[in-house]
Amino acid sequence: MTKLRNDTLIRALLRQPTEYTPVWLMRQAGRYLPEYNQTRARAGDFLSLCKNPDFATEVTMQPLARFPLDAAILFSDILTIPDAMGLGLYFAEGEGPRFERPLREEWEIRSLAVPDPDVHLRYVIDAVSQIRKALNDQVPLIGFSGSPFTLACYMIEGCGGTDFRQVKTMLYQRPDLLHHILDVNAQAVTTYLNAQIEAGAQAVMIFDTWGGVLSHAAYLEFSLQYMTQIIAGLRREHEGARIPNIIFTKGGGLWLEKMVSSQCDAIGLDWTIDIGEARRRVNDQVALQGNLDPAILFASSDTITAEVEKVLASYSHGPGHVFNLGHGISQFTPPENTLTLVNAVHTLSRKYHTD
Repeated sequence: MTKLRNDTLIRALLRQPTEYTPVWLMRQAGRYLPEYNQTRARAGDFLSLCKNPDFATEVTMQPLARFPLDAAILFSDILTIPDAMGLGLYFAEGEGPRFERPLREEWEIRSLAVPDPDVHLRYVIDAVSQIRKALNDQVPLIGFSGSPFTLACYMIEGCGGTDFRQVKTMLYQRPDLLHHILDVNAQAVTTYLNAQIEAGAQAVMIFDTWGGVLSHAAYLEFSLQYMTQIIAGLRREHEGARIPNIIFTKGGGLWLEKMVSSQCDAIGLDWTIDIGEARRRVNDQVALQGNLDPAILFASSDTITAEVEKVLASYSHGPGHVFNLGHGISQFTPPENTLTLVNAVHTLSRKYHTD
């Protein structure tokens, strides 16, 4: 078992005492960094960047060279699993991800198979191993996957940014088919995240980007149920170290109490819910991650600092808070504002961790 030089994130996710509130940012390696854009240009396109472990390692490490972050997150894409299932992922310029063969026919759905991460997603597993070596135990590495429902949205609709007509039609007309897709996805995500843990990921996160578009009953049946299934199948320890997990549903503030019942270690919050209220509702049973509005990073340094203080004060004293944005950092964010945010969290949070 290797000892992390900075294990603040892991301790916070496990609700253990820390000296300050750790911070990392969703999409912290991305287009707001000029060095990322340079690497992406060398790679040729986004998928080539994702599928080359050398490039993936390079861009994962870039934000850590700029900012004193408390974690690295694997650079990859949530759609690697359906791509490995043969749906033909591609990225249209200015349009985001698309699939050549979206799931519409019953025979296609019934023939879905769980990809072997060591074969079909080897480039991700190799990237995890490479990044762990590059980190040299400075900070932990977070692995991740999309949630079964979010993956299903892309697999059925064929692209993002839709009205979810295809997936919701299936949900209400042929729930058996959607459940089949979700069950295969849940098995695939479990296998994939466990492979990342075996390769060196020290925490894992499930991104349920589209769960918030569901009705109350549908969220419980078609999203949370399958994330709960994944959590039950995840490795909780590796090489003597506890591997915490995080679930994040964008727009999921309605279901916090239900999310606790998934047995997750931490819940990610978007900016639409007050973190202090969320803490009261989960009754300190899980850690909370979040939840600054990413748009605040377009404001002045003083405003950023004041908004950081508001989030910290709302969570208040004690362990179990990982500071983050309520969603991914915008590509238009000035990097110097990100540094202001990280430094503000580290400086202002210490008073909330004194005995």
